[in-house]
Amino acid sequence: MESKSLASTLFLFFLLFGTLAASPTLKSKPHPRHPLPCKRLVFYFHDIVYNGKNSKNATAAIVGSPAWGNKTILAGKSHFGNVVVFDDPITLDNNLHSTPVGRAQGFYLYDKKDIFTAWLGFSFVFNSTQHKGSINFAGADPLMNKTRDISVIGGTGDFFMTRGIATLMTDAFEGEVYFRLKVDIKLYECW
Repeated sequence: MESKSLASTLFLFFLLFGTLAASPTLKSKPHPRHPLPCKRLVFYFHDIVYNGKNSKNATAAIVGSPAWGNKTILAGKSHFGNVVVFDDPITLDNNLHSTPVGRAQGFYLYDKKDIFTAWLGFSFVFNSTQHKGSINFAGADPLMNKTRDISVIGGTGDFFMTRGIATLMTDAFEGEVYFRLKVDIKLYECW
């Protein structure tokens, strides 16, 4: 009986070993924990919120506000409940008056009552000699952090089906009317 048991155990061992050896996960190269980006881009976008007086220069407008708010002044200290739509110029440097290379188009909404934070959904739309197409972004933006990461969730044209991470940094902030973000884009899927 012991020899049958030993034979059965050995048979199962070799069967299991053979299965593991044939497994594609053991044969393939390990995936790097932190791969290098296939493309890296840095842009600035400039947001000028309409405040009732600056319609000529405004690139963003409050389109939703809480019951206690209005659509020309952001609500309270955390702006909770405000929804802002924007069509901002994108530049290669931090100068608002530099020639735009595209537009940042989308929205942000202030989503926490007690902390200054927002949620973003937007696209960088390019139509220049250097880039054509769009890069799409979405994610939480805890504004009080020096840097924040949001997801690159796709793109078109030169950025077809791209994915990656965009690190946002507030580069300038002038009251409730103007801010400039530096966007460091690291793409990990490039076609």
